[in-house]
Amino acid sequence: MVAVVAKDTKTIEELSIETIRTLSMDAVQQANAGHPGTAMALAPVAYLLYREVMRANPSNPYWPDRDRFVLSAGHACILQYTTLHLTGYNLALEEIKRFRQWESLTPGHPEHFLTPGIETTTGPLGQGISNAVGMAMAEKFLAQRYNRPGHTVVDHRVYGIASDGDLMEGVSQEAASLAGAFGLGKLVFFYDDNRITIDGTTALSFDSEDKGKRFEAYGWHVQHVADVNDLTALRRALTNARNEDARPSLIVVRSHIAYPAPNAQDTAKAHGAPLGEDEVRATKEIMGWDPEAHFVIPDGVYEHMNLRDKGQELEAEWQQRWETWRNTYPDMAEDWDRAFAGELKPGWMEALPEFDPAETEKIATRAAGAKVMEAFKNYAPTMLGGAADLVESTKTNFDGAGVYAQDFAGRNIPFGVREHAMGAIVNGLAVHGGIVKPYGSTFLIFSDYMRPAVRLSALMGLPVVWAWTHDSVGLGEDGPTHQPVEHYMALRAIPNFWFIRPADANETAYAWKVALGRKDGPVGMALSRQDLPVLDRTELGAAEGVERGAYVLWDGNGNGTPDMIVIATGSEVWIALEAAKRLQEEGVTARVVSMPCWELFEEQPVEYRDSVLLPEVETRLSVEAGVGLGWWKWVGHEGDVVSLERFGASAPGTTVLEKLGFTPENVVSRANALLRKRQRVG
Repeated sequence: MVAVVAKDTKTIEELSIETIRTLSMDAVQQANAGHPGTAMALAPVAYLLYREVMRANPSNPYWPDRDRFVLSAGHACILQYTTLHLTGYNLALEEIKRFRQWESLTPGHPEHFLTPGIETTTGPLGQGISNAVGMAMAEKFLAQRYNRPGHTVVDHRVYGIASDGDLMEGVSQEAASLAGAFGLGKLVFFYDDNRITIDGTTALSFDSEDKGKRFEAYGWHVQHVADVNDLTALRRALTNARNEDARPSLIVVRSHIAYPAPNAQDTAKAHGAPLGEDEVRATKEIMGWDPEAHFVIPDGVYEHMNLRDKGQELEAEWQQRWETWRNTYPDMAEDWDRAFAGELKPGWMEALPEFDPAETEKIATRAAGAKVMEAFKNYAPTMLGGAADLVESTKTNFDGAGVYAQDFAGRNIPFGVREHAMGAIVNGLAVHGGIVKPYGSTFLIFSDYMRPAVRLSALMGLPVVWAWTHDSVGLGEDGPTHQPVEHYMALRAIPNFWFIRPADANETAYAWKVALGRKDGPVGMALSRQDLPVLDRTELGAAEGVERGAYVLWDGNGNGTPDMIVIATGSEVWIALEAAKRLQEEGVTARVVSMPCWELFEEQPVEYRDSVLLPEVETRLSVEAGVGLGWWKWVGHEGDVVSLERFGASAPGTTVLEKLGFTPENVVSRANALLRKRQRVG
């Protein structure tokens, strides 16, 4: 219990911190939903970071050299919303009152591109701190690329708050390990040690380890503050963290959830539910506030908290340095402008390779992808990425571009066996800005490990690339643990996500063209381990059809109406093509449609879609080495699917495909069976 102190005897610092607390209580109570306790407890941290420490400009929230703040404990978002409002961001008090309501700027968890001052979408615990690692990596790379002696244009920090839940999630541990390995000294996080989770106290499952020691073992600089309300100790810890430039910093802060609520403090109920009207009134009485007044901002708080003038001065000072740098290094300035506009150097499209089947009869699409990356490498100089300890297999590195490490921020990031963190870090690279088309790579089967980050990349509309290889059961001997079956459909189920399965080397080049060109969302590619024929396009549709999602690859009846349409994707397209040619020898005309990207095809005008999938031809057969779920959308009730409704097997890839029915012979058999069925029913 804290003593009642009259409001008019308090300092402006105390009033400002208490205003954050009361606004947070009132907003959650009015919404009848939310997480008030953490916001109340951490008000002093938010106050110090925004009011005294961070270099930010509320008038221009996306100034390139601003400090970033990431609330990894996204459930406590009302803490950040109230602080943004008080410090002068374009977030009106009315939006605080509309917390968690339809189309408000104050949703239940922070959302990128929605609320001014929000850097990334957090909520799934562990993702935010991992995004922050990506942001700090971006800062280090861009500082190395653009700063010159006497000309510093990239020099900012990434601050954040993490909860018990963030530190419990494995993704944060993977990312923290990398942050230590890479010596990200511009990264500073507070760990809110309030010892409360939704189900009770951390004694249930999280008190057997020393979190600070764990981060020290990762290579972090760790400090402890015994009382979150001790501003002097917080300031000292922040100063020490800012002076530590060789290691990321973790400040372990002891707080009391829902402080200073008389009954809710240090209780699990204060974590995820409103305090209740009676408890809100009682808390305000303890603080010396009017218990019947709501959404009150005392005189002087706005003036004390407002950062507009300070932020404009900071940005103006940087702008002056930046202009001097631009005039001194005009070529580099052009490079900067493209990078922060998300553009590649002109000529990148023309640089993409074409593959001649006369020169290359067969090639795995992962190997073709490596040639494509080499071709555009110099046109995307700020493109960073890597694989989850699988570069030799995925072939997704930039030769000669260096490895990201403590002493040199190369373009090839050695993520290690950390798919979870890789996905979140790539998202962090993207939201930072200046990193054009960051990417992550692993086997397609392990897209499951990184699915939360992939989903968030789609939710945020991030222009990132996910390059997955070993795309089907055709990879062979590694067996069903490594052979994707349900993954195509699982990825297609994500809104705003483009999933591409290129059929050969030339479709792979166009898949990369699509991926590099998209600005409003992620693109995932599934590339083969096994060699695939480079299709002779002399009598086939051009591979540029990839850009429309699906196209007519071959028409057995010329311009006439075919007897049936065979639709295939990726590694199975050549099988469908060979089957159609055999059907023609039997007197059956079949149109072959390559459909590498459902999502792109769905975006095409109906006239184009109907020109590819002729409405009058209801006899349709799809061929894909995965579950058939979803294919009925394209084949219709009168069609059929050649799919895989079981897990794979361990054997040479050609054997697995043959035994599971992915051969021209089986497709011909299924096509004839479908035709006979259609004839029987009229």
